[in-house]
Amino acid sequence: MTTQLPGAAPLEIGVETFGDITEDAHGKLLTQAQVIRNVITEGQHAETSGLDFFGLGEHHRDDYAISAPEVALGALAQATERIKLGTAVTVLSSDDPVRVYQRFATLQAISNGRAEIIAGRGSFVESFPLFGFNLSDYEELFEEKLELLARLRHGTPVTWSGELRPALRNQQVYPTLETSELRTWVGVGGSPESVIRAARHGLPLFLAIIGGQPSAFKSLVTLYHKAMASFGNDPQPVGAHFHGLVSESDEEALELLWPHYQRTMNRLGAERGWPAASKMRLQASMGPEGAMMAGSPRTVAEKIVRVTKELGLSRVDIKYSQGTMPHEIMMRGIELLGTEVKPLVHEMLAR
Repeated sequence: MTTQLPGAAPLEIGVETFGDITEDAHGKLLTQAQVIRNVITEGQHAETSGLDFFGLGEHHRDDYAISAPEVALGALAQATERIKLGTAVTVLSSDDPVRVYQRFATLQAISNGRAEIIAGRGSFVESFPLFGFNLSDYEELFEEKLELLARLRHGTPVTWSGELRPALRNQQVYPTLETSELRTWVGVGGSPESVIRAARHGLPLFLAIIGGQPSAFKSLVTLYHKAMASFGNDPQPVGAHFHGLVSESDEEALELLWPHYQRTMNRLGAERGWPAASKMRLQASMGPEGAMMAGSPRTVAEKIVRVTKELGLSRVDIKYSQGTMPHEIMMRGIELLGTEVKPLVHEMLAR
C-alpha cells in the first residue's frame, strides 16, 4: 500500500469544471456567458460547502465556456475567502510561461495566496493552431515551457535559454510574490515520461484518472517517488482528478448522469473513433474498481478512501460538470461532496 507523505495534512477534496455548456430546465442550451456566470456561483458554493479547491479547465471549443480560466478565478478570488483556486489544466504547450506566471502571480495577490497552477498538455489540440503553434513540436514545447515555468514560479530573476522561445537573462518578471513560490503541479494522463519530467523539476504530480482502474496508476506513483529521490528532490504531494457526481443514491446518480454522459461521449467518440457510449460501461465505471466517482455520499466516500490509501494521495478533485447536465444538479452534487462526503472521508481515514 502506498502511503501519504509523513506529517501530511488531511486529504484535501476539491471540484473542477471546464464550464461545460449546460441545459436549462426545458432542455435548451445556455449561452456561454450564462455558463460562465453559473461557474462563479458554483465556485462560491464549493467554498460554503466546505471544499478545499476549485479548479477551472482551459478549452477552446464550442462545448466548453472557459477559455480564460484566470479571469473567472480572479472574480472568484474576490467572492471567496478560503478555498484554493487554480486551473485544471493550464495548457502550457500553447501558452507563454512568462504570461502564465504573471497571471497567476496576480491571482495570488488578489486571493491572498490561494492560487495554484496545474500545468499540462491538455486532452485537446485546438489551442495549437489558434495560437500559432505547430503540433509537430508537441513534446518539445511542453518540455521547454515547463522548465521555464518551474524557474519562474519562485518569483526571482531568471536566466534561461531554449530552442523555441527567446532566452531570458537575469530577468525579473512582475508582479513579484509575497509568498516563497507559486504552487505548480504537473498534470499527467498516464505517461511514465511525463511522471519523470515532473520529478526532474521537483514539482508535485497531478494524475488525470478518467477511465479504467485507478489502481493501474500505482506504478506511476511509485516511479514518481523513486525519480524524485534519484534527482535529489524533496518529496512532493500527489493528487488525482476524477469525473463524478454525488447524489442521494447510486441509482439516482446513474440516471442523472446517463443522458449527459451519453451525449458527450458520443460526440467525442465521433471525433476520436470511440465506440458508442454504453450505460452498462458507465455503471461499471461507477463500481468499486472504476474511475467514476459517482453515487451516494457513502459510495463516493468509500471509493475516495480506497484510492487515497492505494495511491498515497494528498488531494482528490472531482469534475462535477458532466456535459449538458443542468446547473441545479451540479450545485446539489457540490453541496453533498462538501457537507457529507468530505466528513465521511476524514472519519474513515482517521480510523
